[in-house]
Amino acid sequence: MSRAGGGWNRGRMLAAGEAGQEPAAPCCPEGGDRVKNAEEKSDMSIAALVGSDQLTQDGDDDELLLSVSAFIEKEVGSDLKSLKKLGKLIEKMTEDKIKLEEQVLTISSEIPKRIQSALKDAEESKQVLNQFLEQEAPLFSSITSHLLTAQPWMDDLGAMITQIEEIEQHLTYLKWVSQIEELSDNIQQYLMTNNVPEAASILVTMTELDIKLQESSCTHLLSFVRATVKFWHKILKDKLTSDFEEILAQLHWPFITHTQSQAVGINWPAGAPEIYGTLETLFCQLLKLQASDELLTEQKQLPEKYSLPECPSVILPIQIMLTPLQKRFKYHFRGSRQTNVISKLEFSRGLVMLILEKLASDIPCLLYDDNLFCHLVDEVLLFERELHSVHGYPSTFASCMHILSEETCFQRWLTVERKFALQKMDSMLSSEAVWVSQYKDITDVDEMKVPDCAEVFMTLLLVITDRYKNLPTAPRKLQFLELQKDLVDDFRIRLTQVMKEETRAPLDFRYCAILNAVNYISTVLADWADNVFFLQLQQAALEVFAENNALSKLQLGQLASMESSVFDDMINLLERLKLDMLTRQVDHVFREVKDAAKLYKKERWLSLPSQCEQAVMSLSSSACPLLLTLRDRLLQLEQQLCFSLFRVFWQMLVEKLDMYIYQEIILANHFNEGGAAQLQFDMTRNLFPLFSHYCKRPENYFKHVKEACIILNLNIGSALLLKDVLQSASEHLSATAALNEVGIYKLAQQDVEILLNLRTNWPNTGK
Repeated sequence: MSRAGGGWNRGRMLAAGEAGQEPAAPCCPEGGDRVKNAEEKSDMSIAALVGSDQLTQDGDDDELLLSVSAFIEKEVGSDLKSLKKLGKLIEKMTEDKIKLEEQVLTISSEIPKRIQSALKDAEESKQVLNQFLEQEAPLFSSITSHLLTAQPWMDDLGAMITQIEEIEQHLTYLKWVSQIEELSDNIQQYLMTNNVPEAASILVTMTELDIKLQESSCTHLLSFVRATVKFWHKILKDKLTSDFEEILAQLHWPFITHTQSQAVGINWPAGAPEIYGTLETLFCQLLKLQASDELLTEQKQLPEKYSLPECPSVILPIQIMLTPLQKRFKYHFRGSRQTNVISKLEFSRGLVMLILEKLASDIPCLLYDDNLFCHLVDEVLLFERELHSVHGYPSTFASCMHILSEETCFQRWLTVERKFALQKMDSMLSSEAVWVSQYKDITDVDEMKVPDCAEVFMTLLLVITDRYKNLPTAPRKLQFLELQKDLVDDFRIRLTQVMKEETRAPLDFRYCAILNAVNYISTVLADWADNVFFLQLQQAALEVFAENNALSKLQLGQLASMESSVFDDMINLLERLKLDMLTRQVDHVFREVKDAAKLYKKERWLSLPSQCEQAVMSLSSSACPLLLTLRDRLLQLEQQLCFSLFRVFWQMLVEKLDMYIYQEIILANHFNEGGAAQLQFDMTRNLFPLFSHYCKRPENYFKHVKEACIILNLNIGSALLLKDVLQSASEHLSATAALNEVGIYKLAQQDVEILLNLRTNWPNTGK
């Protein structure tokens, strides 16, 4: 029977089973007739089950038969022996059918009850709504009637309220006018009696009224107040300014230079204390005009592109004192005077706003002359440093750094800084002397053995930090920080290029100097990362990255928790280069040591005389080349590498050397009693002491070799006992305890068993 035919017959068998007939018995080669009878019965059953439906829904029946056939094909397959599964399959499907029928009956009985309950609730809600509608109609009618009755009263009352409000506004308007006229009369009376302080105080009150009325829509009233304030302000300002300038003239203001005053022979007036008292009085009176002066006088503002911070205007008496200096400044630094030469700027302390205006006008002429632009930046930075440190100029006020922070100027500044820094690096690395430390003869200072190029480069970065740390905004500082990181990366690449030229001789002086330079730069950057200034920049960078979604949540979290720093990328690259260079040195020395150990590997450890047969133990002659090579390289690199690098170097070398001796010498040989003793003597009395100058217990760095020597040199009784314990130990803990008892902590049980088998001095047991 074909596969398709078998699937069709099995489909009919399933239909017969669903109709309640017994499934066919499993077939075998001897039962072919029974199988045939079962198939015929299945055909008859399926015909009886679906015959009536086929008369009306032939398409659905075909689909059903195909589904049943596919199902039987999937569950039973083409093997006729699998027909025995049909019984259980039919039982399971019958149970599923009964469960489905029960669920349908349950749902059919519950749904009408729910529908009935919902209809009942809806009917009740409808009745309540009808009751509300019946109550609403008379209430609405009553309210409408009341509003119609009250409307005339409301109209009359509204008209009266409007009239009252208008009258109140007129009264308030007249009160303001009367108050201003009263204040004006008072000022006039005080001036007639020459009582300027009181007149100034009244003007302050009038100015405050003017400020209060700014939101009023009474334009004529505002004009009247402003005109009155302006009238009396001009009179008082002119009078006080004249008196103040007269007092300043008596004091010979401005004081240009000390030498000039000596040359002219200035004689201080006899009544100096009285003059200073008058000066103080006039100064205080002028301060009272500050509010009205700010209200009436438009302050000079530089363009918005400089992003100057908001700061109070210069007080009026100081403005008057600056007037002669302004004239001198404009005379020298405006127009065609010889002093107005871009390459010779001279800054006058205290005239910051004038200087800002001067910078704003001159910088566009300097942008493409690198020398003049650099000179300007240097002068501005020196001036800023003196202005803040010597004269205590507040950092919140407008300064020259705001002018340098303007986009065009700032980008040019960055470009020039990068250009000159790269030029400095080029000239610095072109000299052979840069690989020598300038402190090489001073032991206390030269602990890190820093070559001159690394020292100069980090000084260059430090100078750049000093130049930009007073910039007014964090984004500008972050741009300079990126410049510094780019320079570090560029310097790292240059060091890498020089290093690649020296890879054939990784122990030479220049290679070691490069390694010291990389280590020094990485160390200094790590120290800078803890500096308050760079921690503040890290916080600013965190805010910028968070706004721009430039980092993952993990990276942002690391920055916020101070787990990482702004220099981490650079430090990681430098550390990677350092490890690569150290690894190359270790590999080079290790190859030399392996070459020197060839004879030692071939030592006849199996036939060496025992310790009791020798008067005095001595170093194996074959070990001398190995130890001499190791000693010479350690001394050489100790002199050329800084302490921290050399410590990493010898520890990496010891790790490789420990595994080499253990695997290539110990595990590759067998040892009699004399061979084991000689190996232990060579290691503990000669190899390990080579490193005693660098640590207290060097044997702890040769764990494999040290413990192997212990196993090989155990006395016969202890070795036999340990061997029996290891072979009979049922638990790992008991084996570990036994190993620890003899001083074995590093080697595993299997390693110890291998070492025990390398011993040849076992007693003859006759086995």
